[in-house]
Amino acid sequence: MKIKLLVIGKTDDKNLNQLIENYQKRLQHYIGFQLEVIPDIKNVKNLSEIQQKEKEGELILSKLQNTDQLVLLDEKGKEFRSLDFADFLQKKMNSGIKQLVLVIGGPYGFSESVYKKAMGKISLSKMTFSHQMIRLFIVEQLYRGFTILKNEPYHHE
Repeated sequence: MKIKLLVIGKTDDKNLNQLIENYQKRLQHYIGFQLEVIPDIKNVKNLSEIQQKEKEGELILSKLQNTDQLVLLDEKGKEFRSLDFADFLQKKMNSGIKQLVLVIGGPYGFSESVYKKAMGKISLSKMTFSHQMIRLFIVEQLYRGFTILKNEPYHHE
């Protein structure tokens, strides 16, 4: 299995980018991982929230292969403890899927077409975080999940 993280818009904070890259490098030791940035939509001031979600949704769906399993990072998603998230990853690998695609949407969430295509939703917290911070959190949690699965001493319970 491979994991792809799709995100809307680039991260301007170089410190945050360094941390994300650090965990991406660590994660490569365990699994094929790719972070793909979908460029911000231009002229959003002329679009309603629904129109913006629709345009982002089209771009998200265009990045998927038929065999991909789509999981959204969404505030209304399922919350996991780190050990349970590791189990979730193991079950995905055991299921034989080629690629798990995790998506961090734009500021207004996802379009209905993206929700319909998704196989599930994950929430990292009941709190609201910036989309840039969520990138770091999910890449770190993926790394943590694989260290748990390998019985390595990164996670302490």
